[in-house]
Amino acid sequence: MKRFLKYLSLGLLSTVLTAKPGLSAERISLFYPPFGEFSLPVNSLETFAKEGKVDSDLQFYAQRVTPEQLTQLREFLQQRFKVTPTLISQVTYSPIGEQVLQRLGDIVQTDSRQNGFYALRGALIVSASQPQGVSVVNVLRNFPSTNVRLNFSEGVRIVNDLSQLTRTRDKVFASLQQDTLAQTIIANQNEPQLPDLRSPGKFRWQIASFTLNDPQRDRTLPVDLYLPQTTTASTGQPPFPLVVISHGIASDRYSFIYLAEHLASYGFAVAVLEHPGSNAKRFEQYFAGLAGPPQPREFIDRPLDIKILLDELQRLAQSDSRLQGKLNFQQIAAIGQSFGGYTVLSLGGAKINFPQLNRECNPENSSLNVSLLLQCEANKLPPQDYQLQDSRIKAVIAINPITSAVFGESGINQMKLPVMVIAGSQDIFAPPVAEQIRPFTWFPNPNKDLVLIDNATHFTLIGDSPQGNNVLPVPSGLLGPERTAAYSYLNALSVAFLQANLLNRAEYRAYLQPTYTQSISRPPLNLSILQSLSNEELTQIVGSRR
Repeated sequence: MKRFLKYLSLGLLSTVLTAKPGLSAERISLFYPPFGEFSLPVNSLETFAKEGKVDSDLQFYAQRVTPEQLTQLREFLQQRFKVTPTLISQVTYSPIGEQVLQRLGDIVQTDSRQNGFYALRGALIVSASQPQGVSVVNVLRNFPSTNVRLNFSEGVRIVNDLSQLTRTRDKVFASLQQDTLAQTIIANQNEPQLPDLRSPGKFRWQIASFTLNDPQRDRTLPVDLYLPQTTTASTGQPPFPLVVISHGIASDRYSFIYLAEHLASYGFAVAVLEHPGSNAKRFEQYFAGLAGPPQPREFIDRPLDIKILLDELQRLAQSDSRLQGKLNFQQIAAIGQSFGGYTVLSLGGAKINFPQLNRECNPENSSLNVSLLLQCEANKLPPQDYQLQDSRIKAVIAINPITSAVFGESGINQMKLPVMVIAGSQDIFAPPVAEQIRPFTWFPNPNKDLVLIDNATHFTLIGDSPQGNNVLPVPSGLLGPERTAAYSYLNALSVAFLQANLLNRAEYRAYLQPTYTQSISRPPLNLSILQSLSNEELTQIVGSRR
């Protein structure tokens, strides 16, 4: 009984609510055999959210949780999301949005114990149209049923699954960080002080902007090329090695300006493009009801965008005086974040794995893993051997990539290039163990690096767009700690990785060691790095009790 009440108070109740705002009208009820039915008036939650007052109904549950948990519940109940009804409608009518609501509807049911899918969608849309906006209590008030029933057994199963995933993630991060710290202590403490790669290099740069058209696919690609300019202080000369940056969903070419400028200051030409089928502009149109959701074809079109970009740059290097003799097409690397991480891995040789997608994307899978739902969109493509690799690319950096279903082990081990994978411990949109850490063990090239940033989220390494194109309504709580330190990590480690693996400068491997990452690490975004981790070692960590 005590265990049940604990689950109800902040396990089942808070987890279900935070998964997606939306519940009842007058009461929230559940039936827990053999103890009978339990319920809580919505008024109790509303009073608690507004005044902090715990009435007699809520007291029954509140006395069984810690003060910290009660504070967390009130903070969540007070959150309001200012989103338009059109945005809510577009998202909840999209393929991924419908899947999320269907799975939540298995837990959040109507008074007649029917799946709450339609009721949740209606309550969200109506709430968004009201001055109060979308909040837990307002959605409860707009739920078209006098009573909301929670499917207790399904809710507990999801709570248990989420708790297990969290424990596994924390265990893996703690273990790997301990291993890298041990290496730091053992390392030679007398090694010379390394120059600080977080500081800008000696090159200045200029930006050349292009708009590339691919009439065959009806795609227009805006591109900014950061081109180093030689000075008396700079040592390198053109042609400059080329780096391509691929943004994530609902982002744009401005999201990694800080990284493009930093790499250009070290003598890398950096081409930053936008993928028109999944960029910020497309999502603005989608949320306004002027365009449909991104199509499964984006899994193919994104890598093709970069192939077209490289083709056009090679052509322009022959005809455009700004580029003649400036770009080294024998030394090309690709960097991508999230969906962009998938993009650059596929360009590096990772293969779409349709058998794996079929296994992971069956209708009985009730996962609320957003990255898995996105990857399952690729399963709607005609199953064939898509030729997405580009042999011109010689090294890859993948930040928060999505990989587990779309590639799987057999898809990832087709990529033979040097790779750096970056993971954040608090990434709930591309869970680090499933999407980055275990897939890291599958890359066959020994020149590989796994970078772990404790307390980093899916958004930590994304810069703020000067265009104000932050179209996703991400609550501040999901952004994580202040991000400046993380930007400096990516700047330094990207320079080191590219120098070592693209330009074959072995001296830069000293930066890709725990001693260096420990020296630049700043809490709470604690940084660590490792090059060696086997699938067997990871399985042992996951299965251990430490």
